[in-house]
This record gives sequence, structure tokens and C-alpha cells, in this order.
Amino acid sequence: MGKYFGTDGIRAVAGQFPLVDEFITKLGYVALRELQKSAQAEHLKPQVIIAQDSRISGPQILEALQKGIRASGANVISIGISPTPSVAYLVKQTGSLCGIVISASHNPAEFNGIKFFTNNGTKLPEKLEEIIETQVDALTSMPAPTGTFTEDTSLVKKYEQFLMSTVDGNLLKGTKVVLDCANGASYQVAANVFAGLGMQVTVTGAKPNGTNINKDIGALHTGFMQRLTVREKAFAGFSFDGDADRVIASDEQGRQLDGDNIIASSALCMKKEGTLAHNKAVLTIMANLGCINYLKENGVDVELTTVGDKYVSEALEKENLSIGGETSGHIIFRQFANTGDGILSALQFLQFVKKSGKPTSWFLDQWQKYPSKLKAVPVTSKPPLETLDGFLPGVNEIEQTMHGKGRVVVRYSGTEPKLRILVEGQEEEMVNRVLDEVEKLYQQKMEAHK
Repeated sequence: MGKYFGTDGIRAVAGQFPLVDEFITKLGYVALRELQKSAQAEHLKPQVIIAQDSRISGPQILEALQKGIRASGANVISIGISPTPSVAYLVKQTGSLCGIVISASHNPAEFNGIKFFTNNGTKLPEKLEEIIETQVDALTSMPAPTGTFTEDTSLVKKYEQFLMSTVDGNLLKGTKVVLDCANGASYQVAANVFAGLGMQVTVTGAKPNGTNINKDIGALHTGFMQRLTVREKAFAGFSFDGDADRVIASDEQGRQLDGDNIIASSALCMKKEGTLAHNKAVLTIMANLGCINYLKENGVDVELTTVGDKYVSEALEKENLSIGGETSGHIIFRQFANTGDGILSALQFLQFVKKSGKPTSWFLDQWQKYPSKLKAVPVTSKPPLETLDGFLPGVNEIEQTMHGKGRVVVRYSGTEPKLRILVEGQEEEMVNRVLDEVEKLYQQKMEAHK
């Protein structure tokens, strides 16, 4: 984890450091200066594609950011409110130097963030993030802006057309779906795409007012979408998060399918079609043990990465694999994109289900989740876990009391001041006991560490 960059860009409460005008302008200048240096040989246009989600703080951050970018000599093209993955796609399509999204993803409205994408549509390498952090801290002055600023929302239409081109419209025509857009970046795009493919669409969470993004709605709060799916007698429902890079689904009975469900179902359909490269999928260490075992039992190898869609993306790239993602609904279908895309993932999954001739519920019933509990323990500092004397060996000893029928994962959140403890096991009683023991052990070791 860097000084300012977390697992998914820079994130904070808007108006609080580092999301203050002076820092943001410096960041824009330094980041583009460094990116132009590293891309000199690639003859890319010195231009940046920028999108934002629906937060009230977005326009002010854009104003500060574009000043810094233009000071580097680069030109800025703002595409307005649009999903994060649209920028990853458009950067490549337009031959731009990089892309930036102003969004705090699934976080509440008072937060915001800045995410960078390379000219390949991937997140910045950590080494480059470190250089940018050092240079921002060292910066004392910058030149006057020479680059231009333009708005071009028509580029979003190209992204919509791309999404529609990834599926067979005839197969999906007439399908009844519910879409929950989280009052966020997908509120127009998702409806345009699904309706454009001839589906019958019921949309909720499509009235952003700047402060209602993710509020009791979206990928973290799917209950309303699930109930609406049943009420509308829909084939399936989908909830996106604030910037639409993740998706959670509902079957026709109103039961939730998370990222593990969507990845497992899609991977096995791809295996059947012969399009699953090396018969392998990428999941993170937070994936449910039931999902991992189900895939392995059905001839699909599983690569586990640390949490963060950029690590999933790196693993897919390194081994030339087809699909991977996170339980939270960040899913990468690498044939089409290098980053998580909620709308794209919903379309691909829906197409697999329709091809099968089975209802969405059939896919949910193919495997059982192990009882799992995730606890977020608030922290005031994040000393590396290996520096807490005896903590990791102690966790290992506690895990061994599960006799191979469960597991424990501990990690700091990349975006919040929290320690996350995940415990899975065959019995709920065992899971609760182990969770308590690990939390107590952490508190003891932190006390001794002070």
C-alpha cells in the first residue's frame, strides 16, 4: 500500500486531505508528466479521458485535476458521468495516454477518489504510483496550463455500442430484467444497453442527486433489487455499484448471486464451449471455499490472488487466462476487457444462462457456500501483520483447530481504516468461535505493539 494510493487509486472524504484542490492539481501535473515520460516511445496522443460518477464533489475535483493535467501539456477530454470501465475501454480506442475516473466506487456519497488507467486500460503499476507519490511531495511549483479542456459525452455511446457487440442480441431479446444502478455512473448507460438489445427492462436507482449514490441501494445493498426481480417476474436482476465496475445478481426467486456465483457459472459454461483458456479461473483469497472446491471438482483449476481487481488482472495477463474476479462482483472477462466491468459481466452471465435453456436459479443451486463470516475491525493504524509479534503464527494455530474443514484470512482494507477477518468452515459454531479468537488475538498483539 502506498502513501496515497490504495488498492484502487486514491480515496478519501472529499475536501479532506489528500482530496483537496492543491494536492489534486499537483497530482494531475506529476502523474501526466511521469506517464508522458514512460510512454514517449509509444507515440500516444498527449490526451486524457476523464469520467466521473454522480457525487456532488465530482465537478470540483475535475476542475482541480484538469488544471494540473493541462500544466503538463496534455489535453483533457471529459466524457461526463460514465462507468469506470468506459474509461478503460475508451483510452485504448482513442489511443490516449491515460484515463482517469473520479469516483469512490461503492463508498458512501461523502467519499470520492481518483483512479488512473494506463493506455492499455489497466491500473497503474505500483512502482509508477510510488514515483508519483514521491514527486508530488517534492513538487514546489508547476508551469501554467498549456493543454486544452473539452467535453465530449458522445464517446460514451461508443462504449455502449461495444457492450452490445459482446453478446447475441437475438438470444437476449425480450428477456425481462431488473437493473439497480445505485444512483451512480451507470444510471443511463445500463438502461440504454439492455433496452438497446431488445430486453424488457425495469430500472431502479437511476435518479442521482449528488448525495444518494450507493445509499441503501446498489451492489452492497441488493435487497430491494432482489424483491423487485420477484415482483416483476423477471428472468434475473442485477445491482451495480456507484461506478459500475462490479455487479451482484438475483435469480428469478429473489436469491442473491455474488461474484463467486457468476464467475463459477461463467467459467464452467466457457469450459463447455471450449473458450476457458487452460481450464483455469482466477479468484481472490476472499472467495468462498465452496466455490473453489466446486470449480476444482468440475475440472477447473483456481489461481488465488490477494484482494484487488488489479491483482486479478495481473494474474490473468501473466498466465493468459480468460476469466477472474472477486466475490464483491468485480469480474474480468479478458476476451473483452482488462478491468472489472459490471454491465459487461451481467451481459455475459445472462447470455450463458439463456444459452443453457435453464432458469437463473439452476446456476445458484449447483454448489453450497461454506458458512462464512467477515468482520471489519476498526483500526487507528496499520502496522504490517508480520510485525505484530506472534500474530500470524497464532492465526495459523487457530486455523489448525478447524482440522482442514475451514480457513482464516486476515488483511487490512485497502480503502478503509479496518482490519478484515474472514473465517469459513463447515459449521457455523466453529466459524463464530474462530472469528472471536482471531479478533482477540489481534487486539492483544496490537496492545503489545504500542
